[in-house]
Amino acid sequence: MTAARACSIAVDGRFREEILAGLARPQKELPPKLFYDAAGAALFERICELDEYYLTRAELSILRTHAAEIADHVGPGAALVEYGSGAGVKVRLLLDAMSAPAAYVPVDISREQLVDVVGVLAREYRHVSIRPVCADYTLPLTIPDLPRRARRLGFFPGSTIGNFHPAEAAAFLRRVRRVLGRDGAFVIGIDRRKSPRVVRAAYDDRHGVTAAFNLNALRRLNREFEADFDLEAFAHRARWNGRVGRVEMHLQSLSSQTFRVAGEHFTMKQGETIWTESSYKYDVDRLRRLVIDGGFRIAQLWTDVKQLFWVALLQVT
Repeated sequence: MTAARACSIAVDGRFREEILAGLARPQKELPPKLFYDAAGAALFERICELDEYYLTRAELSILRTHAAEIADHVGPGAALVEYGSGAGVKVRLLLDAMSAPAAYVPVDISREQLVDVVGVLAREYRHVSIRPVCADYTLPLTIPDLPRRARRLGFFPGSTIGNFHPAEAAAFLRRVRRVLGRDGAFVIGIDRRKSPRVVRAAYDDRHGVTAAFNLNALRRLNREFEADFDLEAFAHRARWNGRVGRVEMHLQSLSSQTFRVAGEHFTMKQGETIWTESSYKYDVDRLRRLVIDGGFRIAQLWTDVKQLFWVALLQVT
């Protein structure tokens, strides 16, 4: 699932245009950041606890085992910049392992969640200067001034890099590289390519939580963008595209229908879908190509005991 969070501050004109442009395409699309209003964030936390959703458990096991190695690599007095801070669970493992971190910069587009998490972490880590940024990290990012001599460590957990198409992922890494500087390092979660059966189950659980999460994007459009979607007229679909190595989430129209969003009207035939998210799964060769295109090299690659997931330590080249 994506860790990009949808901001609850005033509706951004660029966001509106992105939504309308996606719905006007032959294959209708919606940006994944629509998922994460307060209800969507809560649903995603439930997804992370599901038996089928192996990603969170695998990544946490890797971080628990190797957080000290990451801290040793970056050295004392580093500044930690987290892209998509979410509920702030995984970052605690790094903050606990790091020696005298100079600052922690959580970046998230959900203002409510960012405020809540920063409040909790500020009480738990009184020795760390916490400097939150409410922003869409998929766009060029400006972060607060940090101690000049502090090495910068980026953190991007959750396999969210998989939500970018490969060219977009490389462009994102290049933007991160500029933020981290010449001696920066980046810790990133990457989902490994595996059995399609395992992957599909993770994105279409038997309890219907992922379906509710997907449909919540339409509910948010109804509330914030003057849309009139009938949620009963859509069904959640998860598809594995083996040719490009990604799972796709769609909302399929159960009948021919017309709907309105932000003053614009759209039509859908029965069986037509709105593509809401992609999640690419990487093998070693594809990962290396991506990292090189993004201006990094792989310094270390760790996996879990079932070899489902990777946590990579990247070094700026």
